[in-house]
Amino acid sequence: MSSVGITQFNIQMGDELTQNVQPLLHEIRHALAALLESGKASIIDLRSIPLAPGEEEAIIEALGKGEINARLEALGPSDIYETRFAGVWLTSHYNEDHVVVSRFIEITELPAILRSQREDMAGALETLNEELQKQATS
Repeated sequence: MSSVGITQFNIQMGDELTQNVQPLLHEIRHALAALLESGKASIIDLRSIPLAPGEEEAIIEALGKGEINARLEALGPSDIYETRFAGVWLTSHYNEDHVVVSRFIEITELPAILRSQREDMAGALETLNEELQKQATS
């Protein structure tokens, strides 16, 4: 039997990792340096990287949790928190069964998902103006 065209994966079992955690942490380090040097933000889609069982959890554990935590309720719940490394954020999106459907590491000053949208702010301004107008005429 020929091995041509056969993809082989080296997935280790047990507590041993497939050596994907350290390179990813180095990638985060480089992205954080780039953010500081040029202001360039980066996003790493954890679900697009081939990780062995337990490696995603090992990455999350290595990053730890910082002081900022946000919960978003839009098209399903999302948790966003800054890791113990300032500027490195973890965003997890869940379905209605609270199963993670996507997870991102975002290296930025503030994740885009937390920024107010201009359209929403315009609507908020209109609503506030209307409420103030009603109060003024009451």
